[in-house]
Amino acid sequence: MNQIMNMITIAGLSAVLLSSTPVPQQSVGHNNYTEAIEQTLSTKGVEGTDSLLQYFDQTTKELEKQVSGLSEAQLQFKAAPDKWSISQCLEHIILSERMIFDMAKASLTKAPQPERKSEVQMTDDNLKTTITDRSHKFQAPKELQPTGIYKDSKTALADFRNARQPVIDYIKKADAKDLRNHINDYPTGVVDGYQGLMFIAAHCARHTKQIEEVKADPNFPKQ
Repeated sequence: MNQIMNMITIAGLSAVLLSSTPVPQQSVGHNNYTEAIEQTLSTKGVEGTDSLLQYFDQTTKELEKQVSGLSEAQLQFKAAPDKWSISQCLEHIILSERMIFDMAKASLTKAPQPERKSEVQMTDDNLKTTITDRSHKFQAPKELQPTGIYKDSKTALADFRNARQPVIDYIKKADAKDLRNHINDYPTGVVDGYQGLMFIAAHCARHTKQIEEVKADPNFPKQ
């Protein structure tokens, strides 16, 4: 029952994020897009899983940059009663990393469907741009609602790294072509397994931007 509820939760989360911004129309057909992906994967050292790992590294460093050294007052500050604090943003990111990764792994245990790759219309850049677009705001599912448990940044970042490391380890052992051959049906369209993992890092980037918004508030504590 819990697994079913988690699937519904992630499907809903994916739906609101992936539907928040229209996907730009591609000037090339589906087959050309698929060929472009395969050509990239076959180019030595260009993508593989390196590009995905680099994106995870980039989003990790940006989150650490925004959060490291913040005081309890800064972590707990809320610009308004209905707004999240940085502590809540961090808690949500950590909860989501674990849950979305579990769902991504479950999808990748299913049989690959390379014959469906032409159905994937969203490019990797489209996915990143769409998920990190903060002009559209949504309420997180109940399972991912934070309470603001973090009072020091070191503990929060340690928990974040503990949640993210299994994802990194998984990607390092994965084959990019195999990830691309796993096709997932989301409420708003079709994505591949590579993009399913990318979703985790992009979601982190989305809420790192939210943390920046909190810090930019004129009433944000100076220390």
